[in-house]
Amino acid sequence: MGLTGIQIFKLLPKTNCGECGVPTCLAFAMNLASGKAELDACPYVSDEAREQLAEASAPPIRPVAIGVGTRALKVGGETVMFRHEKTFYNPTGLAALVSSDLDGDTLDQKLKEWNALQYERVGLNLRPELVALKDAGAGAEAFAGAAEKIAKESEFGLILMTEDVSVMKAGAEACAFKKPLLYAATAENADDMGALAKEMGLALAVKAENIEGLIALTDKLTDMGLKELVLDSGAREIKQLFEDQVVIRRAPLKAGNRSLGFPTITFPCEMADNLDAETLITTMLIAKYAGIVVLSDFQGESLFPLLLERLNIYTDPQRPMTVTEGIYEIGGPDENSPVLITTNFSLTYFIVSGEIEGSRVPSWLLIMDTEGLSVMTAWAAGKFSGDLVGAFVKKCGIADKISHKKVIIPGYAAAISGEMEEELPDWEIVIGPRDASLIPKFLKDMA
Repeated sequence: MGLTGIQIFKLLPKTNCGECGVPTCLAFAMNLASGKAELDACPYVSDEAREQLAEASAPPIRPVAIGVGTRALKVGGETVMFRHEKTFYNPTGLAALVSSDLDGDTLDQKLKEWNALQYERVGLNLRPELVALKDAGAGAEAFAGAAEKIAKESEFGLILMTEDVSVMKAGAEACAFKKPLLYAATAENADDMGALAKEMGLALAVKAENIEGLIALTDKLTDMGLKELVLDSGAREIKQLFEDQVVIRRAPLKAGNRSLGFPTITFPCEMADNLDAETLITTMLIAKYAGIVVLSDFQGESLFPLLLERLNIYTDPQRPMTVTEGIYEIGGPDENSPVLITTNFSLTYFIVSGEIEGSRVPSWLLIMDTEGLSVMTAWAAGKFSGDLVGAFVKKCGIADKISHKKVIIPGYAAAISGEMEEELPDWEIVIGPRDASLIPKFLKDMA
């Protein structure tokens, strides 16, 4: 498991050069031990020490990368059973299934439709990441052709699904530049599939009939030198799959069982006969540790809620999502435009700014740093009090941009208006609506 700061310090060059961003190697070692720094920040660590540190400090569940570049998907790398203990790091990858015997035009249409399924939420672009190509028995050439087409003509990462090593080799060679995941090594083909994955430097999924079978296979493959593995326990019934997911997560974290210290891949597409049922199963799997989920299709009405669930679960609960404090222009405001103020909690900002934009009333929006708290929470915590808000209005520079002295505060914070009037005696404090959805009407009525 992890090394202590002193153990790490013994492997560092001890130059105290400061190039890592902290003044001493001991401080850097302590940061490494607590997960606040990356080993690559030290330019002078030896290759031998780097290898020792990388192995010793590897998370209990190894991270596995699929794809390349900015669209690469990383799964695994988790360190806790429950999100509230610390955080979950690498979100569940969402994949849709296609068959290798699908004609080119139909595949083109699917890829086009799936690629359009992207959603803007709190400043983030939410989208699925993977396409799982399943061998339909049409031969190695058809499999390789479909794999190459998906790799070259879409931004999706690839999962290649076949237990025929010759077909897998053709498909992997056709899209090797995209670093696909090979699915799957089984008890029957593990030697050949492992050799192929090792030769091509690709991640390999391992499929067994139960947990015991997985342990035997992963031990065999890791002895061959393979480290990037993804696990499929073979369960296709909800209760058993749930139990397997918990066991696979718990074993490396609580019992130090490295044989199961890898992310998982799951197949709701093989567990239900309609996308609605698959979506329900997927909601459980996102919450309960699945590294990758394979669905039969992507459709907006099922995909969007899954993306939101994933965003919520894989957001650090100890660090609220925030936007930068400052003055935001919405709709090209001028000196006569209204001024509104709210907190820097991301969701608050994007909801309020969206409603202002929808009103078509050009406005100034002041965002005050409240450490990522919403209006009500920040007010209750004393971080959105009248004197603090008034001081912010004075120092932010909005007075230089407008010809009036009127500021609109959230209705939920109406109690701060008196203190604001004391802090801003020459300003008019206007109490806005309690609900953001009423902002457009409010602004239009003011105008």
